[in-house]
Amino acid sequence: MNLEFNKNEDAYKQLIAQLNHKLKKVKLGGGEKKIEAQHAKGKLTARERIDYLIDNPKNFVEVGAFVGDGMYPEQGGCPSGGVVMGIGHVQGRQCVVVANDATVKAGAWFPITAKKNLRAQEIAMENRLPIIYLVDSAGVYLPMQNEIFPDKEHFGRQFRNNAMMSSMGIVQVAAIMGSCVAGGAYLPIMSDEAMIVDKTGSIFLAGSYLVKAAIGETIDNETLGGATTHCEISGVTDNKYDTDQDCLDAIKKIFDKIGDFDKAGYNREKPKKPKLDEKEIYGMLPVDRVKPYEMREIIKRMTDDSEFDEYKADYGQSIVCGYGRVDGWAVGIVANQRKVVKNKKGEMQMGGVIYSDSADKSARFIMNCNQRKIPLVFLHDVSGFMVGSKAEHGGIIKDGAKMVNAMANSVVPKFTFILGNSYGAGNYAMCGKAYDPRLIYAWPTSQLAVMSGASASKTLLQIKVSSMKAKGQEVSEEDQKKFLAEITDKYNEELSPYYAASRLWVDGVIDPLETRKIISVGIEAANHAPIERPFNVGVIQT
Repeated sequence: MNLEFNKNEDAYKQLIAQLNHKLKKVKLGGGEKKIEAQHAKGKLTARERIDYLIDNPKNFVEVGAFVGDGMYPEQGGCPSGGVVMGIGHVQGRQCVVVANDATVKAGAWFPITAKKNLRAQEIAMENRLPIIYLVDSAGVYLPMQNEIFPDKEHFGRQFRNNAMMSSMGIVQVAAIMGSCVAGGAYLPIMSDEAMIVDKTGSIFLAGSYLVKAAIGETIDNETLGGATTHCEISGVTDNKYDTDQDCLDAIKKIFDKIGDFDKAGYNREKPKKPKLDEKEIYGMLPVDRVKPYEMREIIKRMTDDSEFDEYKADYGQSIVCGYGRVDGWAVGIVANQRKVVKNKKGEMQMGGVIYSDSADKSARFIMNCNQRKIPLVFLHDVSGFMVGSKAEHGGIIKDGAKMVNAMANSVVPKFTFILGNSYGAGNYAMCGKAYDPRLIYAWPTSQLAVMSGASASKTLLQIKVSSMKAKGQEVSEEDQKKFLAEITDKYNEELSPYYAASRLWVDGVIDPLETRKIISVGIEAANHAPIERPFNVGVIQT
């Protein structure tokens, strides 16, 4: 190992330490005092409920852990969006689990909470996975109701999804383990089965205070909508249980008896670990994001037995394509190459840039994977497509469109990981969030934006200075330096993977060593959903 490797490794381990520190803080939800208050009521926290319910918490893939990170400071924050969600196994059956975190504003729904809940339902619908709702929520966060109530992707969309999933035959089980009020009451009751915890669970369209104000009736919440009322009088819920644990045990019994599912039929053999040391990835990714490295060496530390069968290795070398296995599952990998390479004409090409030949190769490879029913894995470290007269005259837009078309129309599941840069149209071509990857995660070294921080900051500075001069304002060199520093700081914050994760542009920020697990869990989930339409790219400009 050389000095550069050791320097990279030390820097990456610091990033991993920062990631683990942030995760530890996020997992406290509303804080230790709120957790103690939850326990004092005889209730488990959202994360404790999930850990109790699923077969092996270590195999749980959390989605959206950093949702809400740094958002809503005036409201005191919203860790994890006030809800914990992910993919795990219950009685051997893979499913999506969603649990409101009552330690965060009593589980109230912020705008980002709605987005995260809809993401959970999207995962269940795409993969035909059963979904479990562990309900403990005060409903819509009223001070922000205008940002969560009426629009297509707001609060009400979840009930539409409830109905759609039911018609699709997707199992939905709900447990009311705390408050469940107003419009939120429809979610558990539109599920296949609704259970409730006695004395702590309650469900009603309007609580006792609102009932008194609206119709003058005086009644307590337990009589209005407690477990006894709804299990013995209204019939709204199916069964009541004494404790959280009893209720969760009942869910396990339901899942113990669910029938088998139709399979998509993705190929899997006995899993093997990579021959090469996965931890060496830490030392291979440069601290300086513009420095080159060999993407193939990263891939070989992710694939079973470190095997990688490359496709068109000598053509379109700024993108590496090939076949391998991850935890036994066959995958097709599309990855940006960060090295400076020679093209077929002997011309030098910059690393991390998509050229016409690379786009052409990638489109054909993606088509092959669809033809053979092989899931796709995209590894981002891309600055964008090549620009300039030579690229334009060579048809870069046309070739880029081929790649986007093939990727967008893919019927096999797609999984995206952002290792380094993910800028502009490069993000799109490499299956960014807009192109429906089943799961999308970022490594701590990643950056997402229209362009790099340096380029964007200089552009934004020019716009600002021109605008000020147009108004007759003098701008000194010192002022320009000050403006550039301010713009750069703001833009760099927005480049951060945590900024992306907080807004659910990615499903999370992960240690690179978690990548194999997420791919495996993702393909296992996708295997629940047989492909229902043929692969067709439509019209392509040739």
